Amino acid sequence: MVAVAIQIVEGNPHLRSLLGWHLQQVGHAVHQAANLQQAREMFQVRQPNLVVLDSDLPDGDGLELCRWLQHQGQPLILILSARNTEADIVTGLRAGADDYLSKPFGMQEFLARVEALTRRIRTMAAPVSLDYGDLKIDLIQRRVRLREQFIDLTPQEFSLIYVLAQASGAPLSRSELLQKAWPDEIDNHRTVDTHILSLRKKIEVDPRQPNLIQTVRNVGYRFNVDLLTAKAVPAIARNGNGHAHASTNGHASPQRMNGTHGRSFSSMTE
Repeated sequence: MVAVAIQIVEGNPHLRSLLGWHLQQVGHAVHQAANLQQAREMFQVRQPNLVVLDSDLPDGDGLELCRWLQHQGQPLILILSARNTEADIVTGLRAGADDYLSKPFGMQEFLARVEALTRRIRTMAAPVSLDYGDLKIDLIQRRVRLREQFIDLTPQEFSLIYVLAQASGAPLSRSELLQKAWPDEIDNHRTVDTHILSLRKKIEVDPRQPNLIQTVRNVGYRFNVDLLTAKAVPAIARNGNGHAHASTNGHASPQRMNGTHGRSFSSMTE
């Protein structure tokens, strides 16, 4: 299954958590919203590849959100609905849904539907850049710009920050980073730690207290997308060695850095 960024919009908190847990288990970056307002705000920040959408939400009709999403970059949409007549399904598909799954449904069928949609995502044109507010990653020229300043990175550091950023805030284990960011087979987790330390020295305000590349205990590392999209990334200055480093302007508090992701990563992202 191709790992993608998925937003779940579901009014039932138990079902929302269950779906999120299963999607995370197969490697997807999952973000959750309970209503229309949260879903709109979260989508504009996260820009997920796939939206799993409940048709009946506490503050309105999910099909309204489905139509809105058609003008927001056109992510793929999977509607979940207790409305299961042919007319309901046709209405949902005409509203912009790419697939329609009637409740109740089995988890294996749900995952199979998601897998089919992710195969479509894989065939779409690859992006030429990633834009996370103050951080821009140019995939063509392999350059990273933070607060309009280019950061001098080695090829391996570029691959590492790209893989971390692409996970959209989800934590990645050292094994996953070795598999995704290294061109050769390496089985030394300390290699990851060494390169993370080097990367932090170039982009963090204080590498000893990192806010952008965070350590997730007993898991690995995550990139703090919330900090970037909140436009709280400190400005970049030049140190005496000519390398870019972050100044202290705009340093956000640790409480803001952690946000909802400061909680256990064994549970779903809120």
